[in-house]
Amino acid sequence: MKRITGALLLLCSLTTWAQEQPKQGILRGNFQFIAQQYSADSLINATVPPSKAAMNGFGNFTYTYGNVTAGWRLETYQNALQGYSAQNRYKGTGIGNRYLTYADSTFEITIGNFYEQFGNGLTLRTYWEPNLGIDNAMDGARVVFRPAKGIALKGVFGRQRLDFDNQIIHADGIIRGVDGEIVINDLNKKWMSAKTKITIGGNFVSRYQEGGSRFVDSLVFTIPDNVAMYSGRILLQRGGWMLSGEYARKINDPSADNGYIYKEGQGIFVNSSYSKKGMGFNIMAKSIDNLSFRGDRNLKLFDVPLNYTPAITKQHTYNLAATLYPYATPFTGEASFMLEAFYTIPKGSKLGGKYGTQITASYAAANCLDTTQLTGIDAYTESYELNSLGFGKTKYVRDFNIEFKRKLTKEFQAMYTFYYMEFNTLVTPVTSDFKGLLYANIHVLELGYKISKKDNIRFEMQQMTTKQDKGNWETIVVEYTRSPHWTLGVVNQYNSGNPVEAKKINYLFGTVGYINGPHRVTLGYGKRREGVFCIGGVCRAVPATNGFEISITSSF
Repeated sequence: MKRITGALLLLCSLTTWAQEQPKQGILRGNFQFIAQQYSADSLINATVPPSKAAMNGFGNFTYTYGNVTAGWRLETYQNALQGYSAQNRYKGTGIGNRYLTYADSTFEITIGNFYEQFGNGLTLRTYWEPNLGIDNAMDGARVVFRPAKGIALKGVFGRQRLDFDNQIIHADGIIRGVDGEIVINDLNKKWMSAKTKITIGGNFVSRYQEGGSRFVDSLVFTIPDNVAMYSGRILLQRGGWMLSGEYARKINDPSADNGYIYKEGQGIFVNSSYSKKGMGFNIMAKSIDNLSFRGDRNLKLFDVPLNYTPAITKQHTYNLAATLYPYATPFTGEASFMLEAFYTIPKGSKLGGKYGTQITASYAAANCLDTTQLTGIDAYTESYELNSLGFGKTKYVRDFNIEFKRKLTKEFQAMYTFYYMEFNTLVTPVTSDFKGLLYANIHVLELGYKISKKDNIRFEMQQMTTKQDKGNWETIVVEYTRSPHWTLGVVNQYNSGNPVEAKKINYLFGTVGYINGPHRVTLGYGKRREGVFCIGGVCRAVPATNGFEISITSSF
């Protein structure tokens, strides 16, 4: 409460000071509250916590006056929603984020909490995703220096957020990093008009954490106090073409993720794309070997990740494809690639119809690394030898999907999507009922109809067929919108192919929402299936639930 009172007094003093000046400051903010009531349901393994209900909430505030911005976030967990944190770390009420920033055309200086990403994130990426319960913000100092047009230098120093118990609790490691980026064309007036644009960059990130020693089979291993990563990157652009690449390397970092081995890590990420009106494609490839980096070497899963390796598969949005078998890059690494292309059949043609037809297709594949297992003392220190950056023998995932979208009339449009998936549940353990390679086909038909200027209705019919795990699934979604205020929705997920008759369950969930400008209230009731929830290739496990749910969001 002292921290909350202090924040309110700071706000009042800043507001009073701004009113005394010729210019007034600007205060902005947003709120989110989600509360759930839990009911027991033995069929879906839904349990009830002792409190029988839970609530997460936060309020973000930023106050800007001239070149200075003050920001803070108040958080409350009474208690945290089930599945929000595997370690049940979010507790109580307090300030979960606070910072002060000064920025002009040359300098940007922040003290307090901040989020930062170097390049593609292979060495450093801190971010906040409240729907996943992830916040690995750094707490310390961040400086951005732009000495000339096209040149940006960054420096960060601090510790990561690990936990929240009425206040921020930090991870053990101290993080230091520098990053530089140069837009080559901006260095010379003659180059500015060149058709080819070139940007280069590089960075260095280190963690200090007291190491000590480990004892394994009568052997003594010294853990290093300082561990570092570095990377270099390049971006080329010309017309509709883009090519980017980044290579990162990490010195030996014995950790819980790699079994405390001393092997160095490395990673390469390449992305190329081309687009013009009506068509385009994108190609991505990466090879990641022992590149996991954290603010504390002894932690695992979702705790204080310091870097990020983007998932190679497309981020699906339909219920069955997105929630049953979502893929994320394993901490041990992978070799993978993805091809994606889109094309619009011109309107007025026989195949395109009156309004044109959009086709999008993608294919992604990931395998283990091409390695050889070592023996003897090398098994303790290196574990394995990397033969190449290419594919190893073990298949992780195959993901092919093709989508057809067509507007049939001014009021009616349809979309059909087909997925073929091969998914290794030993590598990504999203289910406890099946361990091995799963094969699945998914069909999705989405229909949208504009009833009137204010009324819209949307249907989704989805089916997944598989002989593994829990068998076939079907999902039906119906959404009705009455502009500008009301929405109604029903989703039913049915496990028709479950070999256990009693587990052929309808997971029915209904919602009603009210919207008024920046304010939204949604009330829901029903069953939610146990599974994995992912955003941007970052996932968390969620338990099965049954009961009421209310969500409130607002901004000003």
